[in-house]
Amino acid sequence: MNTLPDFPWDRLEPYKERARAHPDGIVDLSVGTPVDPVPRIIQDALAAAADSPGYPTTHGTAELREAAAGWLLRRHGVRVGRRDVLPVIGTKELVAWLPTLLGAGRVVFPELAYPTYDVGARLAGAATLASDGLLSLGPEHADLVWVNSPGNPTGRVLPTEHLRKVVAWARERGTVVASDECYIELGWEERPVSILHPDVCDGSHEGLLAVHSLSKRSNLAGYRAGFVTGDPALVKRLLETRKHAGMMVPAPVQAAMTAALADDRHADEQREIYGARRARLRPALERAGWRVDHSTAGLYFWASNGENCWDQVGKLSDIGILVAPGDFYGSAGSQHIRIAVTATDERVDAALRRLQ
Repeated sequence: MNTLPDFPWDRLEPYKERARAHPDGIVDLSVGTPVDPVPRIIQDALAAAADSPGYPTTHGTAELREAAAGWLLRRHGVRVGRRDVLPVIGTKELVAWLPTLLGAGRVVFPELAYPTYDVGARLAGAATLASDGLLSLGPEHADLVWVNSPGNPTGRVLPTEHLRKVVAWARERGTVVASDECYIELGWEERPVSILHPDVCDGSHEGLLAVHSLSKRSNLAGYRAGFVTGDPALVKRLLETRKHAGMMVPAPVQAAMTAALADDRHADEQREIYGARRARLRPALERAGWRVDHSTAGLYFWASNGENCWDQVGKLSDIGILVAPGDFYGSAGSQHIRIAVTATDERVDAALRRLQ
């Protein structure tokens, strides 16, 4: 197994302490954890399923798989079979273990990317390449390619034609494409499209996996609730391995997921809340000297004032605002910071006052 990097967030601790020293307390815009309540319809479903003394099924209940398939078709124009949905214990778990579960020897992920893509490859002992251009691989084979749209940290949306080229490239080489679509319902200036959409994959899911999370859509980060779907053969392969490994989503969480995926109203209401916070925070950042790049979807602003990312983190921590340095996500982010919009309205108001 390759040596794992230090956990990046530990490096932010001194800046967090500095921000906490502000007389009005810290405004934490770093991690992007949900802060709004879990919708009542989901809490009720969880409570109703609390008496669950037996082992849950690895494949998930038929009701959960039906709800996930219904959501994909209703909201994203993607048709999958009920058997082709597999619940996971939060999508970070799947990202970290997918290369191992697939036996991947070489993994490619974006130049600016969620660090767990790299960590997952290292856990599998795989060779890695951070690249936005698959042509840079030349004749070399890749077992697994990650795409992420809307992207974390940049909020960039990959166009349909770009995704089509990725799928064609991968199919010519027998490469699996895993698409991290955790922010797909949070398009602002652009509308994201799933890699499983017929316009992208011509109606065939062969060699493709899409990863979906309820952490941001439904405020369920604390529930560890997500699912993967796509190529029936790949989903079946993952299911068999996960059965042996005991990777099971607890039954009450499965019930909560079912309720969440069957209800769009709470997700639309939460989206409006995030949209309002974005609309207030962005102009304040720009007036204070930060340029916002990409950021057309998702829950973050990818911003820069031209300085080194850690200098920017320090400058904001001096006024009690904590953000993430861009180099957490790759060396290409050394002059950017990632700013989350998941703070409460009261804390966003505090950030606006300080930025002025």
